[in-house]
Amino acid sequence: MQELKEDIIRLWEEKQLRITDEIQTAPEVLYANGSVIGTLGNFSASTGKAKSKKTFNVAAIVGASLVNGKVLGYTAEFPDDKRTILYFDTEQSPYHCQKVMERALRLAKLPTDIHPERLKFAALRQLTPTLRLEVIEQAIISTPEVGLVVIDGVRDLMYDINCAKESTDLIGKLM
Repeated sequence: MQELKEDIIRLWEEKQLRITDEIQTAPEVLYANGSVIGTLGNFSASTGKAKSKKTFNVAAIVGASLVNGKVLGYTAEFPDDKRTILYFDTEQSPYHCQKVMERALRLAKLPTDIHPERLKFAALRQLTPTLRLEVIEQAIISTPEVGLVVIDGVRDLMYDINCAKESTDLIGKLM
């Protein structure tokens, strides 16, 4: 019990910030019409009603990330050592997932008959929420040079979206 208390005290000391601390800003890597929408090491969410073109927007972001440039109103500026994209879809069939990849490639003006080396795309609909999360975690851990992770269907990584503990645990894991 005393060790736990000492650990908490040490954490309290380590986590304090001071106005005089020099803190680096996270590198800005994604922009929408000139406004920052993504930085390395942080996560953003694209939310909206069903059929509101969320996946289309994400395809444009992925396209911009593939060329490390501009696609539609999105611009990507990833460092050379953070150019790999991991894309996980929890909702669609492999056929429709392939259509999403094709859209991203077309938007980026890339060939659709050659798979981009830096894009790793997984269709996870058939897996349980627990297995989906384990696959995503393993992919992130074992893939070098990851700069962008897309999870289309984060809610499908939980059994009960209304369970506060499960939601909190998932957000903690994502962070």
